[in-house]
Amino acid sequence: MNDAVITLNGLEKRFPGMDKPAVAPLDCTIHAGYVTGLVGPDGAGKTTLMRMLAGLLKPDSGSATVIGFDPIKNDGALHAVLGYMPQKFGLYEDLTVMENLNLYADLRSVTGEARKQTFARLLEFTSLGPFTGRLAGKLSGGMKQKLGLACTLVGEPKVLLLDEPGVGVDPISRRELWQMVHELAGEGMLILWSTSYLDEAEQCRDVLLMNEGELLYQGEPKALTQTMAGRSFLMTSPHEGNRKLLQRALKLPQVSDGMIQGKSVRLILKKEATPDDIRHADGMPEININETTPRFEDAFIDLLGGAGTSESPLGAILHTVEGTPGETVIEAKELTKKFGDFAATDHVNFAVKRGEIFGLLGPNGAGQIDHL
Repeated sequence: MNDAVITLNGLEKRFPGMDKPAVAPLDCTIHAGYVTGLVGPDGAGKTTLMRMLAGLLKPDSGSATVIGFDPIKNDGALHAVLGYMPQKFGLYEDLTVMENLNLYADLRSVTGEARKQTFARLLEFTSLGPFTGRLAGKLSGGMKQKLGLACTLVGEPKVLLLDEPGVGVDPISRRELWQMVHELAGEGMLILWSTSYLDEAEQCRDVLLMNEGELLYQGEPKALTQTMAGRSFLMTSPHEGNRKLLQRALKLPQVSDGMIQGKSVRLILKKEATPDDIRHADGMPEININETTPRFEDAFIDLLGGAGTSESPLGAILHTVEGTPGETVIEAKELTKKFGDFAATDHVNFAVKRGEIFGLLGPNGAGQIDHL
């Protein structure tokens, strides 16, 4: 087992012209053996922190150690045991899968029988064996990420830094990517996976939640979700549509956040607030409001301070579309489109009703764009 750890002591990074630090003084410890999520919205400081840990950015104050190495002072020794996969990984799209692997093996000085065994293991691990002769530029988004991961793993690093690897990857490939990463973590590797996707955060054993450079929470996602018990509710009104109902609710001081969820409005109440506060609030119509199971997203948004009370500029100018609620406005019957012998859509039937958000979900090549 690898007992690798990352330790941060007052680590801080500022950029010229910024009022606040990109990463405020940060203290934490990250352990090996499971996936730790680095979670936050765009601009939270995730990539800046990753780059400091990889030795690509020098901190302005404080220190970091990665399995005992200072990323700046011991960069050579660290790079021998660290794999870093940035958001835009440096695959050469005019090289084949195997040529990319050979390039990274050259950079890592992996030669001879060790190279042969490493490639065999990585190609099996990533299921890229049948595609070694394909140009990297011709791979799907998910396959590119798998190749990027394989290249990062050449040399058998003890620490793996993954900067938003799930972006632009279809659901099936993303699941396969997670399975691979969990397997690596189970073998004792220290893995830090950054993301702004909250469903990915829930797959991590531990998370670091950041916003505007500050660390807001470190711990298990489930533990944070449990703090929202008794504060998540679903609300409907027999006399008012969900959009108007949401606009009213967000103006109430007892509401931390709200969103339309299916046929209901999901509300997150502030601490000490009760459903009766909402029922009897000035300006609220007759409502039905019932407690629901809290989600990690509820806790995350509440930790950021909630949605605020400002009205959406877009919502203020959108007019109400006339028509009968629930009527079918788009209908497909036996929808078929072929390219030669390949059926992009094959006798598909569906209906979209007024007021619905209708999702087309599937992996790359499933035909969503052809349906549209």
